[in-house]
Amino acid sequence: MKLYMAPGSCTTGIHILLEELGLPFEAWIISIPASQHLQPEYLALNPKGSIPTLVLDDGQSLTDYIAISYWLARRHPRARLMPDDALAAARVMEILAYVVGTVHGQGFARLFNAEGFAGSGKEALQGQGRAIVDKAFAILDTQLVGPYAAGEFSIADPALFYVEFWADKLDIPLPLRLSAHYTLMRSRPVVQQVLREEGYR
Repeated sequence: MKLYMAPGSCTTGIHILLEELGLPFEAWIISIPASQHLQPEYLALNPKGSIPTLVLDDGQSLTDYIAISYWLARRHPRARLMPDDALAAARVMEILAYVVGTVHGQGFARLFNAEGFAGSGKEALQGQGRAIVDKAFAILDTQLVGPYAAGEFSIADPALFYVEFWADKLDIPLPLRLSAHYTLMRSRPVVQQVLREEGYR
């Protein structure tokens, strides 16, 4: 398989899942600042021009964090990345969708790329982004039901980790439970390995 990724981005979560599963893959680095995600050869794989993209062994492409993580969980059920219980699985997807769609897609997107939003100026948009992140973190902090996002380690945890990682890099304080989750995730050998591979200490 081939993972098209940018170190330190949301693709870090998929990188963690692939390593947790022990799956062989090639990492293809995409530079967003250099607009490599908008080049014809990449758009042929992912017309959305987004990351991550996972090209499967048979040449099919999967795009979108939620779709890729769900496929990995379903493809490798023995890893128990999704609970068997329907309600518990729904909770995993609830957290995953909120992290990817709101914390990342609305909050951090404004902090990192205010120019991509229509509005009253960069600082105002970044302020909106910070408010979205703070509110979402407060909500997520009340929803954690165990040491991991939905009790046991699941596909939601690497997603939650990458936004916690961004918060750490931007000096955004994490609520108590999210801080404990971030520390727990950083203690996992695979997460340490992935951060080293992506150039972080």
